[in-house]
Amino acid sequence: MAGETVITVVGNLTADPELRYTQNGLPVANFTIASTPRTFDRQANEWKDGEALFLRASVWRDFAEHVAGSLTKGMRVVATGRLRQRSYQDREGQNRTAIELEVDEIGPSLRYATAQVTRAASSGGGGGGGNYGGGQQSRPQVPQEEPWASPGSAAPDAWSAPGSYGDDTPF
Repeated sequence: MAGETVITVVGNLTADPELRYTQNGLPVANFTIASTPRTFDRQANEWKDGEALFLRASVWRDFAEHVAGSLTKGMRVVATGRLRQRSYQDREGQNRTAIELEVDEIGPSLRYATAQVTRAASSGGGGGGGNYGGGQQSRPQVPQEEPWASPGSAAPDAWSAPGSYGDDTPF
């Protein structure tokens, strides 16, 4: 939407995502991303950590279940979403304001790790997203049939056959 503040944050999860359900049964996962800037101090000839940003984040629906089942404490993640400002009163009656990230996309950072990505079974609830695994699943789910394949097409995959490619695209 126009006028929304969209940001990308790279950082580590401070705890496992907390999966809860609303009274209507809608899943929501909440978690905190800690992003710490690092700068090189030339005088000391060493890297120094700056002040960490702790950003609360949330995801909804099937996306929430995918995040809770795939990401764990300490994982480095890349998250993109919209900043939301929320005002409330604390227990002492003081007015407070919280800035939170409503996540549109999130996945593990592959800078220092590898990931096995498996397509999540569709529940028809929309929301998209993928299941980003960090080795937490017991077995990857293999789709019975690729949804984009032509019925009855058993042609070999020209992209994956080494040395068999030419100037023509395989589709």
